[in-house]
Order: sequence, then structure tokens, then C-alpha cells
Amino acid sequence: MASKEKDPKDPVEDKDALDALEAESKEFDKDAEIDRILKAFRLDAYAVLDLNPGVPESDIKATYRKKSLLIHPDKTKNPQAPEAFDRLKKAQTELMDEKHRERLDEAIADARMLLIRENKWTVDSPELKTEEFAQQWRVKTREVLIDNEMRRKRQAKAQMQEEGREQRRADQEVEDRKRKRQHEQDWESTRDQRIDSWRQFQKSKSGDDKKKKKKLKPIG
Repeated sequence: MASKEKDPKDPVEDKDALDALEAESKEFDKDAEIDRILKAFRLDAYAVLDLNPGVPESDIKATYRKKSLLIHPDKTKNPQAPEAFDRLKKAQTELMDEKHRERLDEAIADARMLLIRENKWTVDSPELKTEEFAQQWRVKTREVLIDNEMRRKRQAKAQMQEEGREQRRADQEVEDRKRKRQHEQDWESTRDQRIDSWRQFQKSKSGDDKKKKKKLKPIG
């Protein structure tokens, strides 16, 4: 009995092939996004999330949700997915923190003003609308953020050192008070012994005086 040949135009095989291509395409997208996140400047949360500064919170939430679902470690075999996912989550948390986002926005604005001053431009200069300026702005932003981070670490170190000195002073004061209390306790615990010794001394002295009086010869 002759075997049935497969129809080259079999829709089932075509669907399987398309599904395989789609799955491969999705994995490629996941790998590309993971690679992008890991290469993004981690001090710039906007860069990690691939967002422009000043976007509303709704965009931050929507972008994070979309990207986190794409690269979630449970949905890809990429070994770098956990690290990329952690960085994405950290960036989202920083941007949702009002104070942190304010500091980041200030650093980005400072970088822009520094470029304008260095090149003696004005805020209306046409150069500010070019792609070259946008690239220079990103580079300058990195420099400002790195400088701010180094300054923050120096301040934190100095604060820790000062707190260490304060702690040592506090420990010393506690130790001094402890020694003082112990001295007072020791002094009080030997009170009766000191009194007895004093009485014995006084008694002994009184006996000596009496002996001396007996030895005195009468005058004349």
C-alpha cells in the first residue's frame, strides 16, 4: 500500500512553521530588550526604561508593565533576564519616588545648561534642536550623574565617619559612667570595713596615749 504523501501546501504545517517563526521572533525581541537594559546607564532610570525625561507617571507604569512582562525570567530562557528584570524594577521604583525623580530631573537640566554655557549658546540657539545636541546632552547627563553619585558617596562616607566618632564618644561616656558607678559601689561595699579599721586605729591610738601618760615622771 503506497504511503500518503504530505501536501506541500498543508495548512497545518504552514501554521506550525509560522508559530515557530513567531516564537523565534518573540525570543529575539526579549533578548534584544534584555541586552538594551543591561547596556543602559543604570544611574539614569529614564534610560533604563527607554523613556524621555518629564513623562507622566501613567507612561512610566505602562512602559514598566509592558517591558517587565516581555523580559520576565519565567517567560524567557535568557540567563541574563533576572538581572535585567531587577534593573528595570529598580528604575521604575526610582521614577515613582518623587524626591529621587526630582533629583534626576535636576541633573538632566543641569547637564543641558552646562552644554549651553560651554558652547556659549542661548536657550533659543538652533543647535539645541539637532540630534547631535541630543547625543551630547546624553553624554553630559552621564557625567553629571556620575559626579553627583561620587559626591553623594563622599558625603555618606564622611557622615559615617562622623557618626563613628560620635558613637565612640558615646561609648566612652557610657564606659566612664560605668566605671564611676563601679567605684562608688566598691567604696560603699567597703564602708563597714573602713569604719572598723578607723575604730581600731582610734582604739590603738588611745591605748598608746595612755601608756605614754603612765611613763611620764612627776616634776620636782
